[in-house]
Amino acid sequence: MWFWFALGSAIFAALTSILAKVGIKGVESNLATAIRTMVVVVMAWGMVFITNQQAGIKDISRKSWIFLILSGLATGASWLCYYKALQMGEASKVVPVDKLSVVITLVLAFIFLHEDFTVKSVIGCILIGAGTLLMVL
Repeated sequence: MWFWFALGSAIFAALTSILAKVGIKGVESNLATAIRTMVVVVMAWGMVFITNQQAGIKDISRKSWIFLILSGLATGASWLCYYKALQMGEASKVVPVDKLSVVITLVLAFIFLHEDFTVKSVIGCILIGAGTLLMVL
């Protein structure tokens, strides 16, 4: 089931890029990011209440709070950079560079989470990196 959610994520991320590129025309990138963020906040809290999960907030550990907040800050920084890049560059070039996050995530997962870094992972990272360079040059 995780695969279908991951595929949905990829499809919606692709739509996000195209819709954002059209929507950001004539709008300052930080303002556009703030508008997008407000929509995400309303949607996320809406899902919490629709699924009746709001009571679980009291059970979140201090460590989880810290890492969720740090993750949120990283997301915010990513979105601000992404929208500025999208405003300045072509979506067909910005998006592949943004997807280098796959390679960076694999390396960080190996270093910090001690996940396996297999020959297949290394080859995939090399191919993603090479493909990104090919697309943006």
